[in-house]
Amino acid sequence: MATHSRKIFLALLALVVGVAAAFLLWPTKQEAPASSFVLLDGSRQTSDDMRGKVTLVNFWATSCVTCVAEMPELVSTYQKFSARGFDTLAVAMSYDPPSYVVNFAQSRQLPFKVALDNTGELAKAWGDVQITPTTFLVDKQGHIVKRYVGQPDFGELHELIERLLAQPVA
Repeated sequence: MATHSRKIFLALLALVVGVAAAFLLWPTKQEAPASSFVLLDGSRQTSDDMRGKVTLVNFWATSCVTCVAEMPELVSTYQKFSARGFDTLAVAMSYDPPSYVVNFAQSRQLPFKVALDNTGELAKAWGDVQITPTTFLVDKQGHIVKRYVGQPDFGELHELIERLLAQPVA
């Protein structure tokens, strides 16, 4: 019986070690997808343009109550950190009429970049985003560090932005 118990113990130990090794070796940061964003002014920004900055990519819609409610916090976050290498890109969903997005951005004087996802390709590339708001925090190296579905805890978000801004550009 002792030999049988020992075999079970060794098998379980091997399983635990294997799972732990896989967990430790598994990449914790996902590369932001290669994307080209069409901004309201007609210019383009790519995901490569984000490198060297900490960037918040927010998928939203003018018809989304939570999106509209969180927008002042997004503005405040941008204003708090933008001078230190932080950027925000608000991506309007494909079902959002462009005229509504333009009106919203102008009437609220959004200080950050706003893009239109007319085809839905951006939402698809960024993990098939369907729920708004969905927000991604991207580090200076272009890795997605955190994904928020729904309104983020802005205190926690600010702490994470502080830590990411303090890291050197690799």
